[in-house]
Amino acid sequence: MQVNDAVDAIVVILDLRPVLQRPQIISDVWTACGLNAGENAFLHICFRGTFIVNEVSIEKWVYGGDGLARTEAGVVMVPFVLPGETARIGRIHKAHAPLEAILTPSAERVAPPCPLFMRCGGCHYQHASYEFQLARKVEILREQLQRVGKIAFEGEIRVVSGPEYGYRNRAQFHIENGQIGFLQAGSHTLAPIEGECATASPRLNEALASLRDKMGDSRFPRFVKAVEVFTNETEIQVNVIDAERAVARRFYDWMESAVALDYETGVGTFRVSPKSFFQVNRFLIDQLVEASIAGQAGETALDLYAGAGLFALPLAKQFTKVTAVEGGSAAAHDLAFNAQRAEVEIDSQYDRVEDFLERMTETPDFVLADPPRAGLGPGVVYNLKRLAPPKLTIVSCDPATLARDLAAMPEYKIEALTLVDLFPQTYHMETVVQLVRV
Repeated sequence: MQVNDAVDAIVVILDLRPVLQRPQIISDVWTACGLNAGENAFLHICFRGTFIVNEVSIEKWVYGGDGLARTEAGVVMVPFVLPGETARIGRIHKAHAPLEAILTPSAERVAPPCPLFMRCGGCHYQHASYEFQLARKVEILREQLQRVGKIAFEGEIRVVSGPEYGYRNRAQFHIENGQIGFLQAGSHTLAPIEGECATASPRLNEALASLRDKMGDSRFPRFVKAVEVFTNETEIQVNVIDAERAVARRFYDWMESAVALDYETGVGTFRVSPKSFFQVNRFLIDQLVEASIAGQAGETALDLYAGAGLFALPLAKQFTKVTAVEGGSAAAHDLAFNAQRAEVEIDSQYDRVEDFLERMTETPDFVLADPPRAGLGPGVVYNLKRLAPPKLTIVSCDPATLARDLAAMPEYKIEALTLVDLFPQTYHMETVVQLVRV
């Protein structure tokens, strides 16, 4: 550190190992980092673009799970905090800092039920009451629409929620050195699970315990690094998603893994094969469908990113003709099978949504799109605008890409907006936006 023209200055030399425990006061100091500390000012130290600040006040939650604070060095994101709290943080690096201590806790702070919280990367909000989480998610959704899409939506955002724990029907588990668990937040380090996962369903936790026991058996392949488990609360489906080589069929038989699961819902029974997408929250599947297609009817409907047919099957009872487009091979086969078993007429198209829309010339009465996290993208948005359906519903799992896509469609206005909280204890949210052409 370089200090010029200082009177009674304290010079601090950093070796990058210690972290300041409290602010130091320095009179009239200029540092090589270009920061000026006036008389009785708190010292902020900079080392090659990395700032150390002692205490911050948390202003709000932002999308991504962190709390936002403002310092002389700029905005900083801090995990596991609540708005209104004062926190002691560690070294700021690239606008992020670890939490060291809560100095002034919020009245909304609660004790997390999971001993792995703040280590496991799966949950972000277990330290907050669930009502508080829902209210903040509504605020975050509005903010994302405004900040990303410049959309000032002032109407009601309806909230659909269910039980805050035990909701997951699917989870990915990582395996390392004879232990199984989740990865720690922002790293590839394993956080072993010795008991149950608080957000997993009872059957999923049973499968986790079985996996943990069988890992001690010589028949368990040591080259398996990660598995995904999906359940309908009766059967389980185990999929190896990371392994050094292929796994023999006898492993899945030993695990008592179903090749395909039949998942019962209020709108039908769906075969779900490995690599086929299905909704994760076992409590809110019917409510998600209701929020997306209730009241829609007509001659023709188009279901984009149709998956195994969760929306297409009930749409077939509300429209004369339904076309469902799915680009994943496994899901497309499940879609066709599920439609045939349900004895509903669906035109199932195994195709990329972008390619299908480019060839389409007739305007459907209604379009439902349930895209991946990346959103619709410019090609799909262009063709939807070209086709100009009078009604369009988007089911989005990322408010930022949703805001981007909506901003590119000024021909449509928001008729209704629903936040379906499929992922309690996390920053993730599902948004159903019903649009009408103006």
